[in-house]
Amino acid sequence: MEVSVKEMWTVLHGMILGSVFLLAFAGAVADLYAMNSQWLTPAGANQGVKRLKIGLWSMSIISWVTVISGTWMVYIWYRAVPPDAGADLTQFPRYFLLSKETTKGWHEFGMEWKEHVAWIVPLFMTSIAYVVHYYGTELRANPKIRQALFWLLIISFGAAAAAGIFGAFINKMAATR
Repeated sequence: MEVSVKEMWTVLHGMILGSVFLLAFAGAVADLYAMNSQWLTPAGANQGVKRLKIGLWSMSIISWVTVISGTWMVYIWYRAVPPDAGADLTQFPRYFLLSKETTKGWHEFGMEWKEHVAWIVPLFMTSIAYVVHYYGTELRANPKIRQALFWLLIISFGAAAAAGIFGAFINKMAATR
């Protein structure tokens, strides 16, 4: 079994970075939900905020690395132009998908989603991490900010999960090799 450099970058981008990022959401949501003045002592709030800061900044960095590696590595190979009209399109995923009516939607909707909507994830994650860093233990007494952060996390999770699903299906239909 041989794995090409392109396939290795695709695995790093989606299955490693993307998966770690999506799995980290459970911890972020649980820690943010637990940050309640009725449930936490001041010492517990300090520990919870510390864990939230580390987790959210880590998620922010992972999301940026995921999006940048997808944009500047994997996507460049995905959109490579075939040298001539008779070229084997299986080596040119974008053109392979666009060549058939049955697979055209994978590029026209799925990849467009990944190109444009996935960028909100690192922006939201950096914003969430910054707000938690700024407010710290004050989050304990401010349910409106916690609720806003919770919904930003949910939106980020949805966008990242959709991008991951589209990426997996697009790679299944027309792998970057």
